[in-house]
Order: sequence, then structure tokens, then C-alpha cells
Amino acid sequence: MAAAGPVADITVAGGLTSAQAAARLAAGGRNVLDAPQRVRLWRRVAAQLRDPLVLVLLAAAVLTIATGDWADATVIVLVILVNTCAGVIQEVKADHAITALSQLTAPEARVLRDGEQQLIPAAEVVAGDVLVLAEGDIVPADARVTEAAALLVDESALTGESVPVEKSAADGPGGPEGLVSAGTVIVRGRGRAVVTATGKASAMGRIAALMQPRAALTPLQRRMAGVGRVLAGVAVVLCAVVLTVGLARGQPAELMVITAISLVVAAVPESLPAVVTLALALGARRMTARNALIRRLPAVETLGSVTVLGTDKTGTLTEGAMVARQAWTPAGEAVITGTGYQPQGQVLRDGQPLGPATDPAMTALLAGAALCNDAALHQAGDGQEWAAVGDPTEAALLAAARRLGLRPERLSAAAPRVAELPFDSCRKRMTTVHRRPGGGVRVLCKGAPEVLLDEAVIADDAGTVARARARARELTRDGFRVLAVAAADRPATPATADLERGLRLLGLIGIVDPPRASAPATIASCQAAGITPVLITGDHPATARAIAAEAGILGPGDDVVDCSDLGTDLADPRARVFARAAPEQKLAIIAARQAAGDVVAMTGDGVNDGPALRRADIGVAMGSRGTEVARQAADLVLADDNLATVVTAAEEGRRVYDNIRRFLLYGLSGGAAEIAVMLAGPALGLALPLLPAQILWVNLLTHGLPGVALGGEPASPGSMNRPPRPPAEGVFGAGLWQRILRVGLVVAAVTLAVAVWGHATGRPWQSMAFFALGTTQLAVALGSRARPGTLANPMLPAAVAAAFALQLAGLYLPFLRDLLHTQPLTLTDLAVVFALSTLGYAAIRLDRVLHPPRVGADVPGTGAGGRP
Repeated sequence: MAAAGPVADITVAGGLTSAQAAARLAAGGRNVLDAPQRVRLWRRVAAQLRDPLVLVLLAAAVLTIATGDWADATVIVLVILVNTCAGVIQEVKADHAITALSQLTAPEARVLRDGEQQLIPAAEVVAGDVLVLAEGDIVPADARVTEAAALLVDESALTGESVPVEKSAADGPGGPEGLVSAGTVIVRGRGRAVVTATGKASAMGRIAALMQPRAALTPLQRRMAGVGRVLAGVAVVLCAVVLTVGLARGQPAELMVITAISLVVAAVPESLPAVVTLALALGARRMTARNALIRRLPAVETLGSVTVLGTDKTGTLTEGAMVARQAWTPAGEAVITGTGYQPQGQVLRDGQPLGPATDPAMTALLAGAALCNDAALHQAGDGQEWAAVGDPTEAALLAAARRLGLRPERLSAAAPRVAELPFDSCRKRMTTVHRRPGGGVRVLCKGAPEVLLDEAVIADDAGTVARARARARELTRDGFRVLAVAAADRPATPATADLERGLRLLGLIGIVDPPRASAPATIASCQAAGITPVLITGDHPATARAIAAEAGILGPGDDVVDCSDLGTDLADPRARVFARAAPEQKLAIIAARQAAGDVVAMTGDGVNDGPALRRADIGVAMGSRGTEVARQAADLVLADDNLATVVTAAEEGRRVYDNIRRFLLYGLSGGAAEIAVMLAGPALGLALPLLPAQILWVNLLTHGLPGVALGGEPASPGSMNRPPRPPAEGVFGAGLWQRILRVGLVVAAVTLAVAVWGHATGRPWQSMAFFALGTTQLAVALGSRARPGTLANPMLPAAVAAAFALQLAGLYLPFLRDLLHTQPLTLTDLAVVFALSTLGYAAIRLDRVLHPPRVGADVPGTGAGGRP
């Protein structure tokens, strides 16, 4: 995009001509960041098909087609298609939603062209253009300020600082106070500025360039890749053993080859990708209902793996609105309640509300702050949120006056302004003169305490000034932005030189961007779940400490890391708060945590957060006020900007992972049982315990509807009261593979016992083994529920009932009997086998009691501490 261009030939008064602007636009390009490259549909499909488990299924499909088993091949291909379509559709929907959000924030710019003001798309701004800036404008490009009148700029999108910055006209290149950056917002005043850089050459573009491509695989995808390799290897080895044993016992080679291939297909749970996709899709749908947009399905589960939650401060942990919280007068101090700019709230002293009639000193302080003020509050309509026009700090003073019971508009009408000295960054104060109803004028001055108290503005006694200085220092140390307000009544408007002399101190007001009301509970929920919250902000250390302490991130003895200090250790694992962090330092902090083995989630909304969102294992962007750079970098976009949604998403992630492990326990224990039956059967006198078609039929029924339904199980009780699983732990960790073997042994034992008994008594033992194997596995499915005995996930009992009916059909429907080579069982035999198959349910429930998982292990169907 366009870089900084020559501006010496520009006449600021008239700006560029249309011809000059067109030439520069053609040469330098549009004032936009590089758009994300559009991913073609075939690339999306190919990415889905590269999943290791899908590759295993493709191999299984080839084997089933080679053996002529078209029914099973059809099922496997259908699973692959469903899995691929679900992943592609979710990605496309997310991209469309992000595009819609982007269009809502596309700005326009006011420039001087051909000597006239024109409103043009921000994308057409070029280097050398003269910007006309006014309150509420988004600065479209980097520029050097040439004119400024009380110009105040919100730079939080770039720096993370919640307090707006005063800007003045720059002489020559100018310092930071003479420059404005793309993406910042004019909150007060007006000005003009000459564009120096656009597009990716701007400050926003340079930060966006720091974003590196995201790691190819999420923790879930890495774990699933390992599962695919393990399943493929183990299945091939064991089935080779079955083939060898069968051939050694004289079985026909063709039959044993088909049997071995059938076991390979049965041992690999082809429903696993469908279960994973279903669980992730359900999680994404639940998140959408909670105002969260999932951009990539695996991101749902990644939140369940998170061990560190890095959070920005302004607007994420805080309300994103300045609020007056403390008011001090020489006569006493008060606490101001309420949130945002709403008039609801009170001014309390010792828990008792104050009013205009009960405390004249407090009334004089807040009335003076409301009059010496250029901001305004407005409400769009009945019941709508109140919004600020102008400086957020001044708007906070108006809200405080309302909470005392004052009406700023009535105060202004009763004491109209007749003169003023505007605020500027050199004087650090603002003074206004108001006509008094009874005659004379009232002079009001507000500004930095060190200026009003130390420059002979205040005429109070030394004791009052000393107390005010001490209290101002305490409030600053606690993270407040402190303003002092002074006043004097005069018979007439004094000369400018005498306007700010001999004033008397009305008091101090402490202003802060407070934590959201939900922040402490959200942080407590993270800590209860074993997730370490870390505050990473560009704000001052004192402000960061105050917010972190109030939100519950920082303890009384914990230190704040000041990233502006040279030699700061950004890799200190004990650090919970990092202040004055630059975008590059945010990357270093995240990288250090990841190098230590943590899975890191990072929240943010500004351009400065983009690189960190991309570098984290999962980036979480704010949707309603987040920048386009942040949204494009994130995996999860919060439409309501509510950090609590991240905790809800983490619970969804744990639910997804629990369900995947739940299915692996169910599916692999069945596959292990089938292999064990085929290996042990000949030693018990059963030449070929099961035929290939019978193995595939049982596999189709058990891994089909019941297996997929397990992906819809609700969250396990207490899932957010246990630590996250260790990042290095495999999907079979925390005792899962031992459980698979134990449950598989029970299923195999029931099947073999039924077959041996049937063989010894002259019954149709192979059909009995076929029925026992399928029914016992279905009993395991019912026992795998997260909340047995409840109506949660009614699809699972329905799926088990449907599979059981089809299993019976395999014994009694003539065409299926011919296909499967089965025989019908008598009612007595059927009842005996059914009764024994309930041992599958008992086995999986009893296993949790006899072999409880270690405390904190992430095991399906367990609550906190691993209790069933």
C-alpha cells in the first residue's frame, strides 16, 4: 500500500488537487491493509481431507471396496463427506460474518481537495492529503498535525492506553504530541493534519505486518493425528496376527484375508471424525447463541485446553468508559457508585447517600466539575444506553454530578459560560467563567493536581493544600486519574492574567476505567478451572495494578512487571501483570508461556493486539468495538465484548474433549473386544468366532448412530472445577487406554462365554456371539453417559434403541440372515444373552468406582477430583 509521500509541495490551506490525488492513488495504492487472501473452495476441502483420521478412513474405504463390501464402504465415504462439508461450511460462514462486521466499521474521511472540504472513502486518502478532523472522527491515516484546537485523541486501539492524549500543531517533523495515527479516534476538539503514511506503511499497517501465520495444528488436531497413527499401527499389527493364526489353523486363505481386513475396518472407529465434527459444531452453535462467533471449529476445543488466559485491560477487563469513583473535599470524602455514563448511582459517605442539600462542599465540587466541562451525555431513546460526546474524562464528571442529584443542563442554564481558557497540554488545566444568577461571575478551574496545587493557583491555607497533595498521591498510586477543581467568586470577569489567581480548592476527583461488574467472577471462574489469568496492557503500572487487584488477578504481595524497563524478564512464570507492554513484547510474553508448555488464549480489540491474537494458541477478539485487524487475527470473536463468554467457551471445549474421549473408550473397547474374540476363540474350540460380514454389521451399528450421539453429551458435572489437562498429555492419557482394555476385556469375556456355552449345548453359538457382541457394546454406550439417569442428550438412548432393533433384525429378517449367515434365537436364548450383555453397562460404571482417575485428570463422565 501507499508509503509516506512528499508533503513539502502541499499548500495546507487548499490541500491537493483532484489530479494530484488521483496520481498519488494510482502510484501508491489504496489506503487499506492487505486483505486476507481468499481461500478457494478446493483448498478448504483439501485441508479437511488432510486430517490424519480422515486419511485412515480413506484407506479403510479402499479396503472395503476391494473386498466388495459396498455397504460399509458407503457408510465410511458418507462419514468423510459429512465431516468435510461441516468443516468447510463453518469456515465459510465465519468468513462471511467477519466481512459483515468489517463493512459496519468502514470509515469515511473529510479532506481538503481543490480548496474545498470533501467527504471521501477512507480508502482513497493519499499521502499529502489535508485531513479535517473533528470530534468523533476516526483518523484514516498517519498524519502530522498542522492546526489544533483542544484536540484530544483516543489512541487505545494502538497503544492500549485508556486515557486520551492531547495533540498540538507540530513544527517540523514533530514529536508524538504532533502526530496522529490511523485507527485512532478524535474525542474532543478539532484540527487539521497532513497525511504522511497510508495503508501498510501506517502505524496500523506496521503492527498488522507483525502478525505471523498461525500454527498449522491446534492441540486437538495434534492429539487426533497421534490417535490416527496409533490406531492404524495397532490395528494392522493385531489383524496380521489374526490372519497368521487363522492360516496356521488351516482356515481358507481368502476367508482369513477378508476377516483380517474386516477387523482392520472394525478396529478403526470410522465415526470418530463425525463425532469430533458433531461435538465441535454443537459447541460452535452454543457459542453463537451466546454472542460468540467461532471462526474455526477446532478453536472450540482449544479453549478447553487453555492453561493461561492473557487479557487486555481497556474494554476487555474494564468497562471501556471512564468513571468517577472517588471525590475528596476539605470537609470529607465520598465514594461514587454506578457504571458507565448512566445516571443511576449514588454518592456515598460512610454508606449513606449524599445530595445537593446535605453536603454543600461535595455539591460545589461536582457542580464545578460539571460546569467547567465541554463534554455532553445523551441517550438515543427510551431505555437506551447513555453515551458520551467529547472527552470521556469530562463525561465521567457529568455522570458523577447526576449521581449526586444535579442536572448539568440546569446548572449551565443558571450559570451560562461567558469566557474560557481552553485546556492545553502545556498548562494542564482548563478555566471557565460563568455569570452568577445574583450578579458577578464564578471562575472555575480544573486540571492536574500538581499544577493547581503547586503553581500558586490555590489560595487555601498550607494545611489544606498539604492534605490535598497527600490524597492526590494516594489516589494516583491506586491507579486513579486525579483532577483538582478550584473556584472563586468575582464581581466581574477579571483580566486574563489574573483569571487563575487566588482560587480556593473545591476538591479532588479520582477517575478510573473500572473493571466490568462480571470481571471478578470471570477471573474467579478461570482460577477455579486451573486457568491462570495474566493481564497484558499498555497502561501505566499503577493503573494496571489497581484493575488487576480489583478483578482478582493480582494478590497483595504480587509485583507488576513494567515492560518499559530495560532488562525486564518477560518469561517470569510468576508474573501476572505486565504494564506498558508494546506489541512486540506481547508476542514475547506469549512465546515464553508457550515455550514453558502452556496453551495460551489471548483477548484483545485493538490493532496493537493483532500480532498477539495471531501468535496465541487461540485469539479472542471483541466484535462490537474491535478493530478489523483484531477480528481477522482471532479464532473467536465475541459479539458482546464479554470476557465471561471465554469461560463459557472453555467449558464447551472441555465438553468436546470429554465426548471425544468418551467415544474413544466406547469405540475402541468394542474394537479391542472383537480382536480379542477372534484371537482367543480358536483356543476355546471356536474355529472362526465371527464371520467378516457379522463383524462389519456390528461395527456399523455400534459405531454409527450411538457413536455419533455420544458427541452430543452435555458437560460433565464439575468440568470447570478441575485443572486443564497437561498440554503434553496425549488423548489416551489419564488412564484412558487402561480403561479401554478393561472394558474391552469384559465385552470380549461376555461374547466368548456366550459362544462357548452355546457351542457346548448345541445352540447356534455363532449367532449368539454375534448378538452378544453388539448388545454388550450398546450397553457400554449407555453406561458412558455423562449424566446417567437424566434426560440430557435424549438422542443417545434413541440411537441405542434403533441399533438394538437392527441387531435383532440381523437375526430374524430373512434377507439379513442370508447376508450375515445368522440363525434366529429362541426367546430363552435371547433373554439369557440380553441379560449377560448388561454386564457392559455395569462394567463401565463399576470401573469408575474401582479405578478412579487421579485428581484433576480430564476423564469422561467424572466430576471434580475424578469422582464419578
